[in-house]
Amino acid sequence: MQKMTPSFIASALAISLALAFPAQAASGKTAAVVQEAPLRAHLAFLSSDLLEGRGTGQRGADLTVSYLETQSLALGLKPGNGDSYRQAVRIAGVKTLPAESTLKLEAGGQALPISFGKDWVFAPGDASAAHSFTADLVFVGYGITAQDEQWDDFKGADLKGKILVMMVNDPQPSAEQPNRFNGKGLTYYGRWTYKFEEAKRQGAAGVLLIHTTPTASYGWSVIQNSWSGVERFQLAAGTLGTELQGWMTDDTARTLFKAAGQDLDALRAAAERKDFKPVPLAAKLSGEMKAAVRKVDQFNVAAVVPGTDPKLKDEVVIYSAHYDHLGKQGDGGDTIFNGAVDNASGTAGLLAMAQQAVRSPAKRSQMFLWVAAEEQGLLGSAAYATAPLWPLAKTAANLNLDSLNFVGATRDIGTQGSERTELGKMAQATASKMGMRIAEAEPDLAGGYFRSDHFSFAKQGVPAFSIEGGREYVKDPAGSKLKADAYGKRYHQVSDEYDASWDLSGMVQMAQYTLNLGRMIADSPKLPEWKAGDAFAKPRNVK
Repeated sequence: MQKMTPSFIASALAISLALAFPAQAASGKTAAVVQEAPLRAHLAFLSSDLLEGRGTGQRGADLTVSYLETQSLALGLKPGNGDSYRQAVRIAGVKTLPAESTLKLEAGGQALPISFGKDWVFAPGDASAAHSFTADLVFVGYGITAQDEQWDDFKGADLKGKILVMMVNDPQPSAEQPNRFNGKGLTYYGRWTYKFEEAKRQGAAGVLLIHTTPTASYGWSVIQNSWSGVERFQLAAGTLGTELQGWMTDDTARTLFKAAGQDLDALRAAAERKDFKPVPLAAKLSGEMKAAVRKVDQFNVAAVVPGTDPKLKDEVVIYSAHYDHLGKQGDGGDTIFNGAVDNASGTAGLLAMAQQAVRSPAKRSQMFLWVAAEEQGLLGSAAYATAPLWPLAKTAANLNLDSLNFVGATRDIGTQGSERTELGKMAQATASKMGMRIAEAEPDLAGGYFRSDHFSFAKQGVPAFSIEGGREYVKDPAGSKLKADAYGKRYHQVSDEYDASWDLSGMVQMAQYTLNLGRMIADSPKLPEWKAGDAFAKPRNVK
């Protein structure tokens, strides 16, 4: 019997799908209707044990890239990077070695009795294997400088070489200013990624974030699982982070501040005011930090359907989804994090959409972009936005798919973030044409807009948002809602596996909506703009 190797299976699937759904020349009349059969086939394969959870830096991710290349070729998509579908993303894998590290926090002349993982975590932010520290600690409140909010937590202080202690989240609304920093909603200034970036801009040697469940929107176990005993990834080129990045528990922070002669609660209250100034702590970080570091190439996969209009074809609409998940972890038992919903579903959705877009191209070009290492901090999309394969000034929009609706069709669709740009009206018009409505917006308490790949585009001024599943289910509303809510227990667990009994009408619906909206953008006479005054608005310079 012939051995069924992964490459043989991928090629066989590509050929069979190409025969079942052959690409057709564009006539402008062929309806681009997303089909469930190919979407289901892709979903089942991408989330199978064969691809080993598509982990960054692991064999499964390499197999996935080959599969996406093969499928793109079979569907008749053009390579997005010259004659290649691949865009290299050079990343560094970093794993802290706590047993070889001697880092300690000292206050009041004594080292705090804390342990790595349980009380604090740390790692190099600059992809270096060794660092030595003797650095003073400074509390800088929320660690924010925001001209649009007339806010500056640093007040010109010289923080070079210091370790900055920061709170996560952003200043809370007050009676006098109920809408500051988006009121109850989290802004990008509140995200931990921003804190690390700002510490680097301030010239700090490192940053330690104070964790609380309400301010982070997740428990300490999430930090432990992401930082303790696992390999973390960061971009190996471009802007690197501070020498040290880390977190501490609230209890650890309280012990530290008390030993340093400070009242943490009083300083937190002071940090809610604009007149807050950095507070040097009678404490320091000392010792050596060791980490295992390796460099590895991952790849974004970019495939294009060229536009039909002689002028507009030079502009592009980008559909994106991350193909990576958590891969293989641990020893014994089920070690594969299959990531069926997150995000084999979005990856499969883009393939099913691309199959139809080839049959009926739009005036502008359309790119299908599968990005790497999203689970590691949006690394693949950040790499693309830094070195785009298509000029960002000629990129009309980015529509992102991350975790599609596996429960069933809905009467509404989530477009949170679209209201920041002219895409909001187009999203509404698309929903209406499909007999749907836009899901009611809720305060973005966890900063969801800043946690998916579209945000890498938004930071560069490209109108972008992620399409999300609705909540008004057509069939069995109460039971369907319970089924959707139960997914929370499977999120980022080995139990996020494909189920052949799933009703994929909701996935097809989301993919169809995204393709329809993209087609509207691609056929529009002008590029969409940001709303005036938005923090990410940049003027278009396309003539």
